[in-house]
Amino acid sequence: MLLLLKPLLNTFVSTGVKSETLTQPDSVTVQPGHTLSISCTVSYSLGHYTAWIRQPAGKGLEWIGHKDTSSSYYKESLKSKFSIDLDTSSKTVTLTGNNMQPGDSAVYYCARLAQSLREYEELNKNN
Repeated sequence: MLLLLKPLLNTFVSTGVKSETLTQPDSVTVQPGHTLSISCTVSYSLGHYTAWIRQPAGKGLEWIGHKDTSSSYYKESLKSKFSIDLDTSSKTVTLTGNNMQPGDSAVYYCARLAQSLREYEELNKNN
């Protein structure tokens, strides 16, 4: 049995100022028990958080985790299964999943958070 993971090309527009582009492969197929690797090339500084989210067929979105150049956060139940790595020179964010199973079949999305978490925390501290 093959495990099919189908990411999409995502383009996000931030409040009319400029657009950001995140590009993923059309599809990735992984044998059960093997390792998943999906790379997302982005047009912005990796000082901003990039998240990975998945959506199994017929189900809601599930947050996997997000990372910037100084920190990372993972959903507790998935942190031993997935890791997110950054390559700042190529502006690439890679999701790696180990021991993938048919239950991990989903559409996997990379997405940029609207602002860095530090900026968000600073904004909320002053309000």
